[in-house]
Amino acid sequence: MNWEQLLSLKRHGDTGKRLRKEQNEIRLGFEVDYDRIIFSSAFRSLQDKTQVFPMPIAVGSQKNFVHTRLTHSMEVSVVGRSLGRIAGQQILTKYPFLSEVHGHHFNDFGAIVAAAALAHDIGNPPFGHSGEKAIGNYFKQGKGKLYQDILTAEEYQDLIDFEGNANGFKLLTASREGVPGGLRLSYATLGAFIKYPKGSLPKKPSRNIVDKKFGFFQSEKEFFHELVEEIGLLPNPNHPETGFLRHPLTYLVEAADDICYTIIDFEDGINLGLIPEEYALEYLINLVKNNINTKKYNAMTTSSDRLSYLRALAISTLIGDAVDVFVKNEDKILNGEFNVSLLDKGKYKAQVEDIIKLSVEKIYQSTEVVDKELAGYRIISDLLDMYTSALINVKEGQDTNYDRLLIKSLPENYRNTDTSTYKILLDTSCFVASLSDSAAVHIHDKLTGRKV
Repeated sequence: MNWEQLLSLKRHGDTGKRLRKEQNEIRLGFEVDYDRIIFSSAFRSLQDKTQVFPMPIAVGSQKNFVHTRLTHSMEVSVVGRSLGRIAGQQILTKYPFLSEVHGHHFNDFGAIVAAAALAHDIGNPPFGHSGEKAIGNYFKQGKGKLYQDILTAEEYQDLIDFEGNANGFKLLTASREGVPGGLRLSYATLGAFIKYPKGSLPKKPSRNIVDKKFGFFQSEKEFFHELVEEIGLLPNPNHPETGFLRHPLTYLVEAADDICYTIIDFEDGINLGLIPEEYALEYLINLVKNNINTKKYNAMTTSSDRLSYLRALAISTLIGDAVDVFVKNEDKILNGEFNVSLLDKGKYKAQVEDIIKLSVEKIYQSTEVVDKELAGYRIISDLLDMYTSALINVKEGQDTNYDRLLIKSLPENYRNTDTSTYKILLDTSCFVASLSDSAAVHIHDKLTGRKV
């Protein structure tokens, strides 16, 4: 892979080249990507989507407002921008022609990573990661299983392993009437966004991190291949016909996410009292002990100030470590010889794993989180069953008055039945995935007669 292609400013529908030297520095193309994402309705819905905890949670007589998908995404974007800028400085030093000939600045790298990081969760369903599992479970073990025999293996796999990353790619790129190419982001940003550049099959064909999940549905396969050809992603040697290796900046997007959820989910758990403060501070101190200003830390009189200081220092420490790993392995990354996350190769891997292990035990398996997941499973399954049944009944000419009324409650762009069964099932799944937590609960209450 080469950086000239990887930093492509091309957008869907372009017939000519977009040259970096001709860009308006006041409103750079990569920064336009960020703006388009943050003003999109799909991004706004993240303000009411669960990160880990239902929101808000009552603690004693007060309500503690923890992170939503929106605040998490914005924090990941800020961390990603720093990672991109620092790495960009060193890449331009190594390859001066990128600046001298093409006009790239180190801020370009920061802008690409920031935009991709901002969008990294844009396709996630309501109720956290359990929402993905609930959609998949409906088609794998629920009533949706009856469609298996009329779908291709890849189409059915798209549904039973419904993936927020693939849904995000669909949201960002899928054309609809009057809106060709979705948000029409630069190909560099789209490339950095795709953590898993493969389809749903073959499933986990190797231990390489790029094969852990999948990054596009069959409905976006054609554009996906156009994108990877333009930016020059290498075929995955484990399955060269169906998969590709990552855009190098994807490793920085992933690191930004890993840093934020490791540290900030942990902080939320402390603030909610799920993890004892003294115990938790010890874990954070183990991570930052080489960088901590002991005098400054001891001068702080409140636990919230101490926690905030350690959180900021932990994020800064991991940013530096991730960039070091990225720069040292840049040649391997470009050649497709780097197959783990940056933090997995970092010098703080053990400390990060300790924090994650404690978070799994105390936070992710807490009663509040489990209760949310249980409710989410039922709500998502019910909504999928009602909507898919109605749409398929209309397609097959067996619809009832109830089916027709139900379909009228869907947004117009999800009502089309003059298409394939796969597209109806996928689009309905994507509609349910687009709902915020509150909207899913509200619609479920209306359709089941709990509210009128």
